Amino acid sequence: MTGTGTARPLDPERGTLDKAAGENFPVAPFFLPRAWHTDLMAVYGFARLVDDIGDGDLAPGGADARLLGVSPREAGDRLVLLDAFEADLRRVFDATPRHPLLRRLQPTVRRRSLTPEPFLGLIAANRRDQLVSRYETYDDLLAYCELSANPVGRLVLAVTGTSTPERIRRSDMICTALQIVEHLQDVAEDLGRDRVYLPATDMKRFHVQEADLATKSAGASVRALIAYEAQRAGDLLNEGSPLVGSVHGRLKLLLAGFVAGGRAALHAIAAAEYDVLPGPPKPGKLRLLREVGVTLRGEG
Repeated sequence: MTGTGTARPLDPERGTLDKAAGENFPVAPFFLPRAWHTDLMAVYGFARLVDDIGDGDLAPGGADARLLGVSPREAGDRLVLLDAFEADLRRVFDATPRHPLLRRLQPTVRRRSLTPEPFLGLIAANRRDQLVSRYETYDDLLAYCELSANPVGRLVLAVTGTSTPERIRRSDMICTALQIVEHLQDVAEDLGRDRVYLPATDMKRFHVQEADLATKSAGASVRALIAYEAQRAGDLLNEGSPLVGSVHGRLKLLLAGFVAGGRAALHAIAAAEYDVLPGPPKPGKLRLLREVGVTLRGEG
């Protein structure tokens, strides 16, 4: 996920949370109970900030680094910042954290009896982004998604008190699918960051070179590769979608929105004839609403 570029030297907490309005899929929609909304926004603040650190999207001014106790000399070192952020996260569970977003998270952690593992997974994913920029196989990519995406779904289930082993399994499928869809939308942007999330073995199979991803428009081989990966993501969404039918009320609508968002994005990619290089294909609101209805009826 990328930042908005809005400077936030005076209020790091507010600037990070303001980015929620620009996300592909609403993090904590208006229809949720207030307590859920509060806690999910606290989780979002953590996830957004750790992504900003990992992507180098922190606002100028160094406020976040200062809050985390990182010297100006090391404020540009993402690994140092991630280490400091992890140390501050651990204070959430046994002391008082320094960063306001982590202080905001602390009551949620206590109220919902959250464990450190999913938060540590998200930090580990961003640390991996500094060290690994290519993935050889699809299984390697799935292992990355286990850290970068699946913890988010697990946290949603934990906050709403609905975790079971089967729901977690289905949630992992949905979250991995959504991560892959985002990678497909952002091929060009990721390449600009010197990251390629298309498995190397699949690129070889479809005779795609990295240079093919740097063009203004995708050729036939790139389109075939994107279509193949999109089908994989769609299959994962379909396998995970019974999660929606296993819950009730407003949580059901929230989860349906996640699944529908992924399906609508895949439809947009297909409508662009799998040419994702000019920019991320984005679904319209009508398509999203249609997919929500289909998902709620269990027709997907």
